[in-house]
This record gives sequence, C-alpha cells and structure tokens, in this order.
Amino acid sequence: MSTGERQPVPLLSRADRAHMAFHRLLRWAPLILALSVLARLLWTILTPNGTNFVDLHVYVDGSAALLHGDLYAFTYSVDTPDFPLPFTYPPFAALVFLPLHYLPFGVVGLGWLVGTVVALYWVIRISLELLMGESAREPRWRHVAMLWTALGVWSEPVRTTLDYGQVNVFLVLGAMLAVRSTRWWVSGGIVGVLAGVKLTPAVTGLYFLAQRRWRTAIFSGVAFAGTVGVSYLVIDDEARDYFTSKFGDADRIGPVGSAWNQSLRGALSRLVGHDVGTGAIWIAAVVAAFALGFLAWRALDREDRLGTLVLVQLFGLLVSPISWVHHWVWVLPMLIWLVHGPYGRQLGTRIVAASWLVVTVVGVPWVLQQFEDDSISRPGALAWAAAVNVVGAFVVFAWVAYAGRRHRVTPTQPARRSGEPTPDPIS
Repeated sequence: MSTGERQPVPLLSRADRAHMAFHRLLRWAPLILALSVLARLLWTILTPNGTNFVDLHVYVDGSAALLHGDLYAFTYSVDTPDFPLPFTYPPFAALVFLPLHYLPFGVVGLGWLVGTVVALYWVIRISLELLMGESAREPRWRHVAMLWTALGVWSEPVRTTLDYGQVNVFLVLGAMLAVRSTRWWVSGGIVGVLAGVKLTPAVTGLYFLAQRRWRTAIFSGVAFAGTVGVSYLVIDDEARDYFTSKFGDADRIGPVGSAWNQSLRGALSRLVGHDVGTGAIWIAAVVAAFALGFLAWRALDREDRLGTLVLVQLFGLLVSPISWVHHWVWVLPMLIWLVHGPYGRQLGTRIVAASWLVVTVVGVPWVLQQFEDDSISRPGALAWAAAVNVVGAFVVFAWVAYAGRRHRVTPTQPARRSGEPTPDPIS
C-alpha cells in the first residue's frame, strides 16, 4: 500500500458515539445547570400564583401561632380558601420554624428556593458518594451531579416542593448526611431531630438496623424523644394537644384518596372506592411490601449503602398514610442507583429507570389530579393510573430481588486507590 493512500476511518459503534456525546455534554454541565435553575426560578416568579408558597406560609405563619398559644387551631387560607391548611407537624417543628417569622416573607421565600436547589445538588452528590466512594469527588462526577440536578428541578417531586415551599429536599439531605456519617451519635442525632420536625424521616432508623448500626438506631429514638421532651418543656399545651389527639390523624393532612397521595393507603382506597384506613386490606399490602422489600434488600451486597437506603425510603413512602408527590424526592437517589449502580448495565434496570424517569418528569399524578372530583371512587383505569408510584416501587423491589440473585455483583463502592481507573459515568 502506498504511503500516500488514505487510511479508512474506523466506524464507531452506537455505544462509542453515546459515550462521546455524553462526555461532550459533561463539559457543558455547569452552564446547563445554571440555565435550568434560572429557567425554574423565572417560571416560579412569572407564572400566576408561582410565589404563593402555601406550605412555607404554613411553616412560618403557623409557627407564629405559638405566640398566641393556638398552634393547632391555626389554618392558612389566604391562597387556599377552599381547603384551609392546618399546621400538621410536631410541635418541635414550630420551634424550629419560629425564627423565620421575624424575616420578610419575600426574603424567606427566595432563600427557601435557592436553598432547596443547593440542597438537591448535595443530595445528588452524596448519593454518588455513597455509591462510588471517593471517586465521586472527581470533577467528572461533580459534572454528572450537575446534570442530575438540572434534570431534578423539573421532576414532579422537586417541582411541587419548589411550588409549595416544602421542606422535603432538606429532610432528604439530612438523612443522607446521617447515613454518610460514621459517628453513631451524629447519625442518630440527625435522624431523631429530623423526625421531630416531620415524622417521615424516622423510617431511616430501619436503614441503621439493616446496616447493624444498633447504637445509631437506638440513639435516633433517644434524639426524637428529646425533641418531644423539649416541646413539652417549652410549649406544654401544644405538645399535649398534638401527641394526645393529633398524632397519626391522616384526615387533618388532606384527602387520602387524592391522586397526589402516592401511598399504599391512597392507592388501595382509590382502587376499592373508599378509604381503606389501616384495616385488613392495608395490613396485607404492608406485609407484601415488606416481604418484597426484604427480598430486595437480601439480594443487595451489604456494602451497598445507597441501594439499602433507597429500599428503606421507598418502603416508608408506601406505608405512610399520606405520601404526597412532593414526598417522593427519593426517586432521584433511586434513579441514580439504578443508572450508575451495580445493575445499571442490565436491560431490565434501564427499562425500570426509563419508566420512572418518564413518570416523574411528566408528573402522572398531577395530570390525573386535573380529572378528579371530591369522591375517592373513580373509573378503574384512572384508579390504576393513580397508583403509578406505588406500582413503580413494587417493580423496583421485584427487579432488585431478581437481579441481585441472578447477577450477583459487588457494589460500585468502595473507594479506589490512587491511579486506579474509575467507572464511566454512563457505563
């Protein structure tokens, strides 16, 4: 062959082209994140009722009701005249939120928006760290976290959290920090205090039990008891009112049968046409969820901290009487585990992740809510469609249980030695 003859250009495979495109995308990650967040903030500011932040008003104005001694008689109805919103949180939460009452609400609202986005970024960073170890601190994984954050602000759980001024992203970040810490008193203390603000983070105690962190699990209960004690000491009447008559009362929180309630109780109630409460049907469903979730956990490697945490939190969302769509922020760490985790290359994993991504970006419960009336009963197709998150959680449990036994692998962790290659972000 003559030296002047042109060599044929090798054809790139589809996988190679995807890798090249993704790495080009990574270089633009900071700009993509900035544009996504800016667009989301403009959406909030420019759309009608975008800055109502009704739940943030409940936190701020409700906590101020402590000054008049009528915390659980308070309702916010300025922007919700058809459904006045009561303060439904433990009394310790009112003590935490009370200082915000002394700031202009516009300042609080803007700070809450920016803080939520920053917290979301750190939720994703810590998710990757739990999965990848020290490698997650490399620049390319920071850029991966930026891309996930840019997408995450448009997912239904975060969208609604930003719209209402909800606290969920901060609670998820707190749970992540607790799991990342190796100090039992730090981890247990964080979870106990979070449960004192809102009860749902208490399920993180199951994670500590699954990881055999016995002292941490016990201390989380002690720390929660401490928040109760502080509440009785400082605001005795409100604490007694909450823990004797308001604790566990789902009716005060909102309509159980709404499509926005993506819990087992909500899904079952819509399917049978009436509130199933905590009777035999609900108990059977909880047992089934626990059994399937347990099988999924047993299929994981014990060192897979993110996978274990995701399974625990999905179970908590299922068994809670009310799990509004904005409670499902855990979908983002779940997607990160599915995409970048030990079974990310399996076709079944990619199908499950893609399905969840479509559901959470489109916002299926929000779409269905547009067709609702005041009744729990609805056509069967709408009832099943309104169980989308619940069914999706069961699918995750089932797939993990199957994949973990059929394709036994070690988690993406632990941290790698200096100079050792790290996995590709889209492998």
